[in-house]
Amino acid sequence: QVQLVESGGGLVQTGGSLRLSCVASGRTFSNYAMGWFRQAPGKEREFVALISTSGGNTRYADFVKGRFTISRDNAKNTIYLQMNSLNPEDTAVYYCARATYSGTWPTSSNGYGYWGQGTQVTVSS
Repeated sequence: QVQLVESGGGLVQTGGSLRLSCVASGRTFSNYAMGWFRQAPGKEREFVALISTSGGNTRYADFVKGRFTISRDNAKNTIYLQMNSLNPEDTAVYYCARATYSGTWPTSSNGYGYWGQGTQVTVSS
C-alpha cells in the first residue's frame, strides 16, 4: 500500500517562502510521476505542479510559474515544492499525489490514485 506524507506547511507573510516535502512509502516510487495539488476553502482542488519519474520534466499551473519549483529525490522517495513570493491567494491545503499508472503524465486529479493527508499553507497579508 502506498502512503504519502506531506510536511512543511505553515504560516508565512506575503512575499515569504516555504518548502513542502512529501515522503512516499513503497519500492516503486521512481516509476511514477508525482504531483502537487491544492484546495482553498470553498474551492475545488486544483493542479499546481507535476514532475516526471526522473525529475527531468516538470509542468506548472500558470498561476505558479516562476514562483514555485517542484523537484524529487528518488533515493529518498521524496518530492518537494519550493514556494517563493507567496501571496494570500496561495492559502490552501496542499496535497501531494502519485499517478495511478506508470507512464502517465496527468494534470487532472483523476489521474492520481494515491494522496497524502495534506498540509496547510497560510499566507498573511
